[in-house]
Amino acid sequence: MEIAVISDLHLGARDAADDFGHDDSEFLRFLAHLEQNFERIVLLGDIWETLTGAALGQPLQELRAAQAAHPEIAQRFQLPKYTYVHGNHDLIAGSALGVPEELTLEADGTRILFTHGHHHDLIFQRARWLSELGVWLGAWIRRIGLSPLYRFFQKLDAGRGGVTLDSGACTFQRWAVGVAELRSADIVVTGHTHLATRAQHPGAMFLNSGSCSEGAYSFLSLDTRRSEFAVHQSW
Repeated sequence: MEIAVISDLHLGARDAADDFGHDDSEFLRFLAHLEQNFERIVLLGDIWETLTGAALGQPLQELRAAQAAHPEIAQRFQLPKYTYVHGNHDLIAGSALGVPEELTLEADGTRILFTHGHHHDLIFQRARWLSELGVWLGAWIRRIGLSPLYRFFQKLDAGRGGVTLDSGACTFQRWAVGVAELRSADIVVTGHTHLATRAQHPGAMFLNSGSCSEGAYSFLSLDTRRSEFAVHQSW
């Protein structure tokens, strides 16, 4: 099976906190490219941004606003070729749309686990309200024009999460591989960190799809017939 994976689009309501950064028509061309070249496209979480609205704690309203702001993309994602797994910024899609938080596929003798990766975050696990408050405050920092300060806090957060390209030192990778072993998966595919990566660990292969927000194009290609698994930063 040939599978493409994209994540972390953060499609918002086209306001100052919308991090998507693409012209919708151009992004639709990218989606058409994926549709033509892959049998399945996995949307691996944080597809919609529902935590950065002007008011705190209204994820369902923000989901609807984001979908209304990007109607053609929202319609495209309804096609049978797409499979949606939610993350933490679109957690509401679980209850509102019936979107799962994990997906396991078996193809050509390979078992693949897809999980966004937010469960690695201890703050999310133990005090989700605090995690979501931090995201909301970050959006307001951007709204008032303090983007450099926002970037600084982003870097601090990445460091706190133990995210690095060094596969031996990356606690996120070790966590994901541990989950893969529990699920008897050969490959674990994640998003969340915005850091596109491919790394082979003793227990499983680790893949991260990076991010398609802020105008970036990042995706994974998985070909289970040929055992080819790659990170792509352009199309």
